[in-house]
Amino acid sequence: MFSEIPTPLIIVLVGLLLVFLFLLANFMGLWIQALFSGARIGLFYMVGMRIRKVNPRLIVTSKIMAVKAGIEIPTGFMEAHFLAGGNIMRVVQALIAADKAGIPLNFKQATAIDLAGRNVLEAVQMSVNPKVIETPIVAAMAKDGIQVKAVARVTVRTNINKLIGGAGEQTVLARVGEGIVSTIGSAVSHKAVLENPDNISKTVLAKGLDSGTAFEILSIDIADVDIGENIGAKLQMDQANADKNIAQAKAEERRAMAIAQEQENIARTQEMRAKVVEAESLVPMAIAEAFRAGRLGVMDYYNIKNLQADTDMRQNLGQGDSGQKKA
Repeated sequence: MFSEIPTPLIIVLVGLLLVFLFLLANFMGLWIQALFSGARIGLFYMVGMRIRKVNPRLIVTSKIMAVKAGIEIPTGFMEAHFLAGGNIMRVVQALIAADKAGIPLNFKQATAIDLAGRNVLEAVQMSVNPKVIETPIVAAMAKDGIQVKAVARVTVRTNINKLIGGAGEQTVLARVGEGIVSTIGSAVSHKAVLENPDNISKTVLAKGLDSGTAFEILSIDIADVDIGENIGAKLQMDQANADKNIAQAKAEERRAMAIAQEQENIARTQEMRAKVVEAESLVPMAIAEAFRAGRLGVMDYYNIKNLQADTDMRQNLGQGDSGQKKA
């Protein structure tokens, strides 16, 4: 009977049989799993997934999870998110967690958050179980000049609606640190900060620091407060040293000016002495001229010489007396 069937038809039938056996070997178990789970994904649809380079097992597993959780997600949407480079398993898990926790989150929001590079499952978990973020040591100076160091613990939970485009943890920490610095800086004394550290958290929390961020700040608790350096005294010491250096520089300047003035006076004295010597050198010439003109006689000359000798003697005696008194 088979001898009457044309050979090309036999080849086609064998090919169809091989394809059917291939489908049974690769997709039958997955199809049966989806069928009994209520996922309703056809066998040939799974073949189409493989042709479209979509992981059928991942899509079917995600579909089964969503169906069992009572969440209806079109299979085509799941394929589209997979092809877009998203993590469909994480999106489905996030949707299930949000549904159980009563958090409003739809498939479109979840896929948008996932494609934006954020962990949507972690965001939902943080929204259910708030996260505690500890700030680094924040140092600020009170009005009395004493430095105060504080460490705060910030309890935050995710704001799903602002997760796309909202600022992250670093912005929250920066704003909290800025608020702590501002609060400590406005305190009259460091003792007031040590006595009531809760005033810092109340003041900072009242500023609405979570505006524009992907988080909602639930509480800000001061974990540690410590005294740092006496910045005011240190600044005063630095200012005093600077003033001293300035005064020393000015004194050195005046000293240099005095030395220069003294040298100028010495030079001027030498100049005047030179003029005196020059004037004294003219006296013999004037006497000789007076002799020649007949205005000065011999006796007059001897009287002048006697007067000079008497003057020299008095000067020598005066110098001797002054030397003895000094001794």
